Amino acid sequence: MTVTRQDFEDAIATYWGAKQLQREQSAIKAAVGAGTAGSVRGGKHFDAIAILLSKFFLEAGYPPESIRVAKKQGLELPGYYRPQKQWDLVVVHGGVLVAAFELKALGGPSFGNNYNNRVEEALGSAVDLRRAALAELYPKEKPWLGYFFIMEDGGGSRRPISIAEGALPADSIWHGTSYQDRFGIFCERLVAEQLYDAACYVTSSAEDPKPVELVNSLDWRHFSAAISARLTYLKELGIPGQE
Repeated sequence: MTVTRQDFEDAIATYWGAKQLQREQSAIKAAVGAGTAGSVRGGKHFDAIAILLSKFFLEAGYPPESIRVAKKQGLELPGYYRPQKQWDLVVVHGGVLVAAFELKALGGPSFGNNYNNRVEEALGSAVDLRRAALAELYPKEKPWLGYFFIMEDGGGSRRPISIAEGALPADSIWHGTSYQDRFGIFCERLVAEQLYDAACYVTSSAEDPKPVELVNSLDWRHFSAAISARLTYLKELGIPGQE
C-alpha cells in the first residue's frame, strides 16, 4: 500500500475525469430543468486525492475509523472565531488531531473570479484553527495542517495579471505575475509563516493531466516527506496506540 509517485499522478488524472463526469451530469440536469447546484456542491472530484492521502495513515497503522473523508463521518473541527469549520480530510486518533487537509482548486476560464476567495479561505481556515489550538481546544499534540492545491493550466492562468493603482503600492514581488505564479508565492508564504505545515501545489488540465510542480519546495516529494515526518514524530510518541 506504499504511496508512489504513480499513485499521485493517477489521482490527479482521476480528478479531471471526475470533473468531466460532473460537467456531463450538470448538462443533463440543466437540460431537464434540474439545475446544476448539486453537481457544484458534490466535491466528488477530490475523492481520489483524499483516498491517496489516506493511504499514508492506513500504512502507518491508523485504523480506518480514525480517518475521516466523508461528511457523514464528521469533518468539523473546532475554531476560535467560529464554532466549527469543515475540513476535507481529517485524521484524529486518541484525541489527537494527527492531520487535517484542505483540498482546493482554481479553474478557468475566469480565474480572477475565485482567486481571492481561495486565498481568503485558506488563510481563514488556518488562522482560526491555529488560534483555537492556542486556546487549548486541541489537547496533547500540536495540530498538523496540509494544503493541497490544483491550478488549472491554461492561457488564463499563465498570463501576467495587471495590478491596479491603489492607495499604496503592492509588494513588488507580485508585479508581472500570472495566477500560477501568484499561487506559488502564496503557498510558499503559507508554509513559511507556519499557517500550514506543508503544501502541495500543482498545475494540470483535463487535456494534459500530468501534474507540473512549478515550485520545488511545494512539490509532491516534499509534501509526502512532510506527511511521513509527522507520522514518524507521532510514532515515537506511541501514536497510533490503542484507543
